Amino acid sequence: MSRRRIGFWYRMAAVIAKPPLLVLFKRDWRGMEHIPADGGFITAVNHNSYVDPLSYAHWQYNTGRVPRFLAKAGLFKTPFVGMMLRGTGQIPVYRETTDAMRAFRAAIDAIERGECVAFYPEGTLTRDPDMWPMAGKTGAARVALLTKVPVIPVAQWGANLAMPPYAKGKKTDFFPRKTLQVQAGPPVDLERFYDKEPTPDVLREATEVIMAAITELLAEVRQEPVPAEVYDHRKARAELRRRAAAKKAAEQEKAAGQANPAQVNPAQVNPPQVKTGENEK
Repeated sequence: MSRRRIGFWYRMAAVIAKPPLLVLFKRDWRGMEHIPADGGFITAVNHNSYVDPLSYAHWQYNTGRVPRFLAKAGLFKTPFVGMMLRGTGQIPVYRETTDAMRAFRAAIDAIERGECVAFYPEGTLTRDPDMWPMAGKTGAARVALLTKVPVIPVAQWGANLAMPPYAKGKKTDFFPRKTLQVQAGPPVDLERFYDKEPTPDVLREATEVIMAAITELLAEVRQEPVPAEVYDHRKARAELRRRAAAKKAAEQEKAAGQANPAQVNPAQVNPPQVKTGENEK
């Protein structure tokens, strides 16, 4: 896709979305030189706010290579939003259905036409308590190994400061104006995986390489060290379920003990009195 062929619908979306972003946020954008001028490619982006798809799209729009996002299929049913998604060429994702693979086929088709497909490898907003990228899912790696196109890691920070994810009781905080920091890095080196069978282990390893590149970029943006461990939401949920089950079992055992106290020998509670004195011979 040429830098000059952005299209009517994307330009309309930019006209709608850019003014409020320019008013509400400052910008610190870096790494645009890593976006290929021609040919298909993948971007792999971290996700920490409901606002960051707009900030990332704004950043990449300014490179002249607009992204095709994988979006929930339900969004396409919303009248205006669905019209804009279809018009801008976004790709519907049918989760947990027999049509789930259609998104991957559509992504591959778009890449082969010379377009950019943007993946959020985490699959959802990060659940990491410190807002670092979580363990990723294998979709981006699967498409990357099939197409062998460049995978550009992108880290972003700042939208989450204005609109935190999953924040119960916290309100949006746009003022003072936050800075939307977006930084791309050089393509992730996945060549060592190209000649391997895309088994689950290979896909997981390739995904870890992609996520490590994103996390290193984010550490540079945040000016903080990379965390020692990657937060895995599935393992965290499994551990919470295990603890909840153990707590419930302990409570049930305690309740059962209170309802059915052990039989106690009255003689043990009130032992016979032994008389001393004249009766003692």
